[in-house]
Amino acid sequence: MRDGDTVVFVEVRFRGSRRYGHPGETVGPRKRERLRRAAAHFLMCHPRLAAAPCRFDVVTVEPGSGSPQVCWFPHAFED
Repeated sequence: MRDGDTVVFVEVRFRGSRRYGHPGETVGPRKRERLRRAAAHFLMCHPRLAAAPCRFDVVTVEPGSGSPQVCWFPHAFED
């Protein structure tokens, strides 16, 4: 997505319950590395965006009473 001039790579995580933890906890070092590689590939395929600032955000979704709980974590980790 774009946020002004910034290219934002967004990882969306869903958990049906907190039985095994918060959905954001599933974005560990291995997942972050995969996201970095995917972002690098995207930027290589879209060279006009390669010079733009980039960031990684995480959006978590959990069931709520009536409607889902959505939390947005901008700058979730360094690129």
